[in-house]
Amino acid sequence: MVVSTQTQAFPGAVCALGCGRPSRCGPRPPPRNLQEAATGSICLDYFTDPVMTTCGHNFCRECIRLTWEKAKGRKGGRKWRGPFPCPECRELSPQRNLRPNRGLTKVAEMVRQHPAFQSRDLCSVHQELLRLFCEDDQSPICVVCSESWENRPHRVVPVEEAVQEYKLKLEADMGYLREEMMKLGKLQAREKQTLAEWQVKVNEHRQRILLEFEKMGLLLLEKEQCLLQALKQEGEVVARLRESAATLEKQSHALERLLLTLEDRDEHTPLQMLQDTKELLSRKNSLSVQYPEATPTVLRTVCRVPRQIEVLKSFQEDVVPDPATAYPYFLLYESRQKRYLTTPLEGAPHGKDRFLAYPSAVGRETFSSGRHYWEVGMNLTGDALWALGVCRDNVSRRDRVPKSPENGFWVVQLCKEKKYLPVTSAPTPVTLAEPPSHIGVFLDFKAGDVSFYNLKDGSHLHTYTQPELSGPLQTFFCLGALKSGQMVISPVTLWVKG
Repeated sequence: MVVSTQTQAFPGAVCALGCGRPSRCGPRPPPRNLQEAATGSICLDYFTDPVMTTCGHNFCRECIRLTWEKAKGRKGGRKWRGPFPCPECRELSPQRNLRPNRGLTKVAEMVRQHPAFQSRDLCSVHQELLRLFCEDDQSPICVVCSESWENRPHRVVPVEEAVQEYKLKLEADMGYLREEMMKLGKLQAREKQTLAEWQVKVNEHRQRILLEFEKMGLLLLEKEQCLLQALKQEGEVVARLRESAATLEKQSHALERLLLTLEDRDEHTPLQMLQDTKELLSRKNSLSVQYPEATPTVLRTVCRVPRQIEVLKSFQEDVVPDPATAYPYFLLYESRQKRYLTTPLEGAPHGKDRFLAYPSAVGRETFSSGRHYWEVGMNLTGDALWALGVCRDNVSRRDRVPKSPENGFWVVQLCKEKKYLPVTSAPTPVTLAEPPSHIGVFLDFKAGDVSFYNLKDGSHLHTYTQPELSGPLQTFFCLGALKSGQMVISPVTLWVKG
């Protein structure tokens, strides 16, 4: 390395080269080129006893002596008195013309003692400055390490060169990161805008929901008042029935008294009987029985809550009858795959899960919690008998038992003469104007309810309310006669083979 004698002033009271002039550097730390000026180009360490050649380059006295000694050895051992080439510029210089550079000695000593340069890294093995960088090991090394056997085949470059390369790489990486930051900034702005728009949509939707439910609440309240008013009018029938019952009671007592009087006449003489005949016949004619007007047995008021079925449909599930549980004469036809899921009696295995007591089947799914809704269509004949709902998974399948909650069944069934019958311990049949052709079933474990709806008009048929429904429960389907028609549990149709 070429080092000029005109080095930069070192911070302190006087110039570091010994000119005696005050330093203008102030209290700032020494510049980096001052550190380089105090470093020898042969040993790559701070100068020790620096000397100057006639060409103006500086070297440690011992470094230049050893360099020239090696040069003499390459001359074949012949005595070589000079002149000697400069290691920097190859200009010849007599050895006796080496002049001590006292100013550079001071600079090197001051740099060596300055705190800013005492933290320089040293090789942990040789205690030499780490001036080289091994690209194979990706680590800094000293000059002695670079000459060692294990590092000799490695590619070694000066630390400054490695730093420049890494600066270029870092600049490229920083450029890439800046581009990524710009992209992220755009994405953040877009996400922020999307968030704001989404919040606006959510708030608008929330207001719409509140408004719709407010309207629905008013509609339900109005509908409730109408139904209660209609039911109040239906209640007037009770008063007419009571009045008719009282009238019939009076007529019954009058007839009873007349009958007793006639019975007493049997004991009178013929002349006495003839004397009272006219009076008795007059009383009999006045006691003609007056029959009350016929009272309808079906309520005209139907419990129909607007949009209730729409709400229930949000819990809708596909339920499929399990062929392994089907009555042997049951036929199950899968419309999507266009195939039968069951076999005739001769080939049907009688497993423990198969119903043998009546034409029934249960669904493949079991329910133990939550809310569930499904629909069943009916393509029925005039002699249709059916039952549907839910049952426990351990109900009797070999013996005929009443399909009641006590036996693990929560069903509604259609009997003869259009009698719709919720099965309870004390059943009260209801005559239907028309048997339902499409029924919805809603199972609510939390409320303990099993409800049935006529989907043709949305009316409520019946609800079983239990203190607690414990599962597992299964869907239940039953056709009670050979000519009952078909049940359709999409996509499966079932009927009894005739």
